[in-house]
Amino acid sequence: MPAVSTRHRFINLVQSALLLGLMAMIAWVSMTAVVGAEVGLLLAFGMVAGLIFAPNLPQDFLLSAYQAERITGRDAPGLVAGIAELARRADLPRAPKLYRVSSPLPNAFAMGSPEDSTICVTDGLLQLLDGRELVGVLAHEVGHIANRDLWIMGLADMMSRLVSIASWLGQFLLLLNLPLISAGAVYVPWHIVALLIFAPTLMALVQLGLSRTREYDADRAAAELTGDPEGLMRALSKLERRVGRFWEEIFLPGRRIPEPSLLRTHPPTQKRINRLRQLRAQTRGQAVPIFAPLATKYDFTSTPPKFRALGFYW
Repeated sequence: MPAVSTRHRFINLVQSALLLGLMAMIAWVSMTAVVGAEVGLLLAFGMVAGLIFAPNLPQDFLLSAYQAERITGRDAPGLVAGIAELARRADLPRAPKLYRVSSPLPNAFAMGSPEDSTICVTDGLLQLLDGRELVGVLAHEVGHIANRDLWIMGLADMMSRLVSIASWLGQFLLLLNLPLISAGAVYVPWHIVALLIFAPTLMALVQLGLSRTREYDADRAAAELTGDPEGLMRALSKLERRVGRFWEEIFLPGRRIPEPSLLRTHPPTQKRINRLRQLRAQTRGQAVPIFAPLATKYDFTSTPPKFRALGFYW
């Protein structure tokens, strides 16, 4: 494995471990402050057991919500063959199932575990990217699956929700006891109150940091799986230009409104490209063949979003 890639992987692993550890510490302190150490320990064991043994939300339910359509080898042989090759290189037990979502917004996302996974791509993405760029994006999603990022982010989300529950419960109990506190009959450590107020915000910031770290690691995995960091770099550049904010295009054409790094779910695109550029000269291995123009039965043209029954919008 190239030295640059090894260093990036080690840094990403350490950052992820530290961020998860920080989230676990905040969750533990918040829960024990409200329900005590014994109940907090039971909740922690229950949370981990639930993630390990409980089945994931059925993928069919999510796919139905998105009105996704399965893409088979008959529909897009190059696309499905590319996914199979990426899965083989990533040592996945089986290739992810591929679905398309009728949306003009360029996007791709993964669901499931390495044993049973799905990758969804939108019509907007298929129309925007060429074969080489699409390989890079698909490899990025395969990297998420192989690294079990979906499980990691599920764990982080569960801890964040527990902290939010503890915060609301603690503040509710505080309000109930406010007359006794005012009378001096009950003493409340105010540092605990401050913790319960600010813990959800702190957890959200740490969770965003973890998300950015896992994105970096998925980029690294994509570069290794394809042997072609340039493809993902080009895709990121196109997506950055295409997915600008609507109001920016009206009031600030050609410019971007700065967004604080702490509030991003993804790292800044230029930083991701810079890391991939470091990997470009170091990555070895034969790239997945560039896809020919997709021979499919689909038109890949999205209908305009509409309001549907019960107010759903897609």
